[in-house]
Amino acid sequence: MQHFEIPFPVRTDSYKGGHFLMYPAANKMVAYGEFRKPYPSVDDDRIVLFGTRYVVENVLNHKYTVEEVEAADKFFKTHNAGFTPYPFPKDLFLKFIKENNGYFPIKVEALQDGTVIYPHTPVYQITAEGEYAHLCTYLETLLTMIWYPTTVATLSRHCRSLIQTFFDDTVDPENFWKLDSRLHDFGYRGCTSQEQAVIGGTAHLLNFGGSDTMSAAYYAQFHLNGGKPVASSIPATEHSVMTSYATEQEAVEKMIEMFGQNKEINQLGIFATVGDSYDYNNFLEKIVPTVAKKFTGKWGLWVIRPDSGNPVDCVINALNAAEKTFGYDLNKKGFKVIRGAAVIQGDGITIVEINRILEMAKMYGFSAENIAFGMGAGLLQKLNRDTMSFATKLSHITYADGRTMDIMKRPSDDKGKNSLPGIVKVLMEKETKILKVYPIETLTDAADMRLQLIYNNGPVNIEWPTFDEIKSNILEQYKYLPKHADAISTQMYYKIAELVDKKKKV
Repeated sequence: MQHFEIPFPVRTDSYKGGHFLMYPAANKMVAYGEFRKPYPSVDDDRIVLFGTRYVVENVLNHKYTVEEVEAADKFFKTHNAGFTPYPFPKDLFLKFIKENNGYFPIKVEALQDGTVIYPHTPVYQITAEGEYAHLCTYLETLLTMIWYPTTVATLSRHCRSLIQTFFDDTVDPENFWKLDSRLHDFGYRGCTSQEQAVIGGTAHLLNFGGSDTMSAAYYAQFHLNGGKPVASSIPATEHSVMTSYATEQEAVEKMIEMFGQNKEINQLGIFATVGDSYDYNNFLEKIVPTVAKKFTGKWGLWVIRPDSGNPVDCVINALNAAEKTFGYDLNKKGFKVIRGAAVIQGDGITIVEINRILEMAKMYGFSAENIAFGMGAGLLQKLNRDTMSFATKLSHITYADGRTMDIMKRPSDDKGKNSLPGIVKVLMEKETKILKVYPIETLTDAADMRLQLIYNNGPVNIEWPTFDEIKSNILEQYKYLPKHADAISTQMYYKIAELVDKKKKV
């Protein structure tokens, strides 16, 4: 990705630069990252973790150079108020560049991409020791950015779960393969950068196979999946195409001529046309039936796309018009499946709108397989770090004199910001398979540790699962993990209570 030649030492928040002078003398410091709450307004606390590999390959495995430290130093010298020198651990950076081959001197353990967790499950743990102990949280800003792909992956998964409930009710089992294409990524142009499009777009592809964000589809296919295809799309008009013809009918006829048949495989094709360039009702009531009568049997699936107006009304109007024009078959569950046509709604789509549209379609007797959704800003943009309240917090310190202290944050005015104390481990309960956080002193088999070493004062050898393997693993976990669970173990609750009691006595 293009990083505008910004040196890595300044890819953090300003105040991180001075923390090495503020911390007490220490030989070891430990911090961890967690989501403190689930995705809001959804009755499902499960979180789909994604972004570990990206963090390793684009943040942790970076090899620092003297040149970028000198460039950063030039910046820090004028960054304080009044353009005066700001504190910067330049000597520590130069020391690890020389003695550690340029690699940042910390150890990081993390959960694997595709792990399904609940709030308060540590997703990574950072350890810094010796003279580098004060650098423990220096990379917090970049590591914390794992919030973004995880939040997108979680939202996308909630959308899949929602759509699947309507498939369960209204779609015959032999057509469940269509579920994979029901939510299409329309978010590329709404992203703030190419990097965001790739990270967020790839996270969505953990749950669905439809995407117009080609950079994400390419990245997932060739970097994460050994070249095996991950996503697909279909030929589709936009308003510039429709309005470039004298009439919308001519534009549709051109689409049928070009894409009504897939000549490469000698099969009827699939294509989409937007229908609201001028008068959406006229498009449905006059143009669609006229073209359908003229070209009957010359295409496989014509997908009609409304793009303005009330999303629920737009879809229902299109379904009613398509039913009248093309006819339908009743499936085994008694719901209508339109012949040769479908609808995709891509304007104003949120998880709430998806539910409203599918509820209304069901009420009108239509199978959910008639409808697909395109989500743009709602998928890749309208979320932030606070959506699931991700935070990285210091949890343990070993002072220079050998004393140790487990640390936790317990603000009296906001219990939602409580943090976990001490060095932690994440274990899977044998019966429920739920991941829970335990104090490090809890006796357990080392092989059961779910926080795996991903960086140890430099790159480590990691055998990453393919993208398809991650998708399969998520699907499997969703079969047995409940919607709600407590990720904090009894042992950790005891430890928290004990530390709280000690603080009261101080």
